[in-house]
Amino acid sequence: MLLDFLDALRAAGIPAGIKEHLLLLEALEKDVIERRPEDFYYLARATYVKDEGLFDRFDQIFAKVFRGVLDGQGVEAEIPEEWLRLVAEKYLTSEEMEKIKSLGDWDEIMDTLKKRLEEQQGRHQGGNKWIGTGGTSPFGHGGYNPEGIRIGGQSRHKRAIKVWEKREFANLDNSRELGTRNIKVALRRLRRFAREGAADELDLDETIRGTARQGWLDIRMRPERHNAVKLLLFLDVGGSMDPFVKLMEELFSAATGEFKNMEFFYFHNCLYEGVWKDNRRRFSERTPTWDILHKYGHDYKVIFVGDAAMSPYEISHPGGSVEHMNEEAGAVWLQRVTRTYPAAVWLNPAPQAHWGYSQSTKIIGELMNDRMYPLTIEGIDAAMRELTRKR
Repeated sequence: MLLDFLDALRAAGIPAGIKEHLLLLEALEKDVIERRPEDFYYLARATYVKDEGLFDRFDQIFAKVFRGVLDGQGVEAEIPEEWLRLVAEKYLTSEEMEKIKSLGDWDEIMDTLKKRLEEQQGRHQGGNKWIGTGGTSPFGHGGYNPEGIRIGGQSRHKRAIKVWEKREFANLDNSRELGTRNIKVALRRLRRFAREGAADELDLDETIRGTARQGWLDIRMRPERHNAVKLLLFLDVGGSMDPFVKLMEELFSAATGEFKNMEFFYFHNCLYEGVWKDNRRRFSERTPTWDILHKYGHDYKVIFVGDAAMSPYEISHPGGSVEHMNEEAGAVWLQRVTRTYPAAVWLNPAPQAHWGYSQSTKIIGELMNDRMYPLTIEGIDAAMRELTRKR
């Protein structure tokens, strides 16, 4: 089975060889891990994969070869107490306030959720009170309520103010072949060529001139010419972004190929105090946003990519995040980024015709100083023009 696994990895384009295979066998023989599927997964990935951009491809092969090994391992959870903490006064329009008037404020919603979890004994579907699927209750999934708390399942209306589940997001594959070259062509507007670093390229013109001038072979070298633009790419993943994964992978692949000085980070819905590089360790290995603001200079260009579809709480209020208790509102962090990096844009994969129906999209657009563009060829082209504009 392990040899079949190695063959499958190599067939998928992951550069794993006999050396890595023997190293894995040696590690298993010396019992460096406990005999659990999860430990074997991390050991195999650390042994075979040297590029984090191939993690997602590795996961697909691992699941295919060892199908059934990890089935049945669930995750139990309790309601985090931090979800029940106070938040500031709600930021809603008068129309939305009328819609939720019968529900009360944030505290009443959270208290009611806690009581109903204690009272409810079984599954419920439909209706307007119990926790379940469908219906108009503010608790559950699949139904509609402007002030809902999603508990498991898939989101429909993107309006939940808390999400009761632990999602697993797939990392983007930066080696994915593009379906079209148009994205690369549009990104090439963001270019500023320079020659920096070691002189390891033959300068033919100067060599000819020097030879003619000196009377003997005078070889001249120069640094390689490359795109000197520095880019910070922030990618929204999971939830409402799932339908756009293919488009995001194409953009990510194009950007990786076009920009030598590029750093990317993941976030979910809105930027907060921490971002991450690996979605499977987004809770344990985060990079503080402050560190990014202090590490990368003001000359970096910034591109956010996300559909901006979320509850307005996630942007405007402390504690509004669906995954953790954020001490500062997402709007505060977006403003810090736009102040630190004057050249910043937001690319939105959702159809532009739908933006006007989403309050969160309007708020994000205002925070980005109206520099939100559709994730289309024309939109990317316009965004690149904005990033190259002199300030």
